[in-house]
Order: sequence, then structure tokens, then C-alpha cells
Amino acid sequence: MLPGVIILILGLQLRSCATDLCNWTGSGFAAGVDSRIVLQVQLRCTEGSVRWIYPGQALRVVLEPNLSSARRTTVCIKPSPSLHGASVFIERAGELQLLLTEGGRPEQQVFCFRADGPHRPAIYLQSSPQSAGSWSRRTMGFRYELLSNRSAAPNVGHTGLQASCQPCNNTQLLMAICNSDFVVRGYINNVSHDSERQTSLVEVSAERVYWQRSGVFEQQASVSGSPPPGPSWRGHIHTLMQCHVKPGDGEFLFTGSEHFGEAWLGCAPRYKDFLSVYQTAWAARQNSCDFPLD
Repeated sequence: MLPGVIILILGLQLRSCATDLCNWTGSGFAAGVDSRIVLQVQLRCTEGSVRWIYPGQALRVVLEPNLSSARRTTVCIKPSPSLHGASVFIERAGELQLLLTEGGRPEQQVFCFRADGPHRPAIYLQSSPQSAGSWSRRTMGFRYELLSNRSAAPNVGHTGLQASCQPCNNTQLLMAICNSDFVVRGYINNVSHDSERQTSLVEVSAERVYWQRSGVFEQQASVSGSPPPGPSWRGHIHTLMQCHVKPGDGEFLFTGSEHFGEAWLGCAPRYKDFLSVYQTAWAARQNSCDFPLD
């Protein structure tokens, strides 16, 4: 527990629809009458967002998703750029562990931590005395995701999401086309690097988007409104600089996961190599799922 902070829980009256509550937006005015009060919020989804307007002394967010599987054991949060003047803690078995100081650079990072054990994961925000006492109209917040151990998900650590550079074997590839958040066939146009984050951004032009969880890949249209000639989809995929992804000839099948509106690279074989693997597995009835070949 933090020294000098007396925790009094101001419980929110959760309505029956709270079992589907993913996002929360609230005010810290209620805590202004007593600086010892900690607002408590309970969210029940595997991803969502928190917006704290007029932040008060502290906010405690408990994640209680209704899960049919216990495999989701990692929590990742992405603080908003406005989350200055606050410290972020994670709560484990009643103990608070510092995740981000009020002087940090939250807009540059995603933070992940394990959520094993009998206790529900909780995220604790504490405003600095200056921020809590000013009552200026400002907003603090973050987005959160609970990750599973699917093969398509990137590795996670205290510093955030990390894609894997290890090539996929045939079994992993066949699973990736079934479990990935996106499956796209296309070409690498360009690769740019962020030395601070040690990541690379791969610009992809796609002939075919088989599926995607969100709108990472967008369809392009000509001035007349008709599809342009050649690849008609554009998007960007993140990976690590140490993977040494380079622009090159050839058509690839890109798979991976989406986190906080960003695509992260998983398996990415050349399309002709994927066809050989899939057709062999299909003939032996060993494919994990049906995939459209065209």
C-alpha cells in the first residue's frame, strides 16, 4: 500500500448491464470532498478503455472479464498521451507495484503484466497533488487488453508487446491461418524503423484481405470510385527491428495479431510456400481449418 494514502472505496452502483461493461468514463469530482477516497470501477470485457475526467486522488480499475477459458493470463495497457501527472500501479494480492511514474512518457509504450493467481487484475492510478487539486478540465486514461496464449499472439513482457522473429514451422503456419486476427496476401512496399522503440513498420499492399479483426487494412479507390488496378488494399504491420524485415520481390501471406489498433506480424511465408504446405496438409486431412484458395 502507498504510504500516507488511506484507501476508502467509493463503490459504483453497477447496473445489470455491467456484465457487458467494457469502457468507463467518469469524473473525479466525487473524490474532491475527501482526498482519501479512491474511486473503484469494475470492467467485464477482455478489452476496452478508461477515461477519467477531472481526475481526483486515485482510481482503482478491477478487470473481471467473463471468460470461458483461463488462458488469458496477461494484461496489457496503453496509457493515453494525456496521462501526465499520474503514477500507474498494478495490484497483486493487495500489494501495489509501480508500472509508470508521473514523469514517464506513456504515449511511447505499452505495458504488460501477468495476471495469474486467484485475484482479479487491478490497475491503480494516483494523481499527483497538483493534478488532483487543480480541478482543471483534463482527462487521464488508458486502453486495456487481456491476451490469450494463442499461437498468433506476440510475446509480452513488462515493456509491452514483442513480435517473434523465429520462422514458423508447418504446424504453426496452419494454426496461424485459423487463429490470426488478420490474414492478408500481398507485397512489401517499404520498411521504416523506429530506433527508440526498436520496431519496424512494414508497409503492405494487398491483393486479398481474407479477414481482419478491425480496419487495419483499408481498401483504396480511384478518383472515379472504381477499384484501382493492381493491389487495392493498403496497411501497415509492426514487428521488431531485430527481425530485419526488408522490402523485396515476391508475394507473401501475412498473418498476425491486432493490439490497440495496430497489426503485429506473426507468420509470413511466401504465398507459393504456403500453398505447398496447405495442399499437402489438405491431402492428408491434417489442415486445422479450411482456407480459400484462389
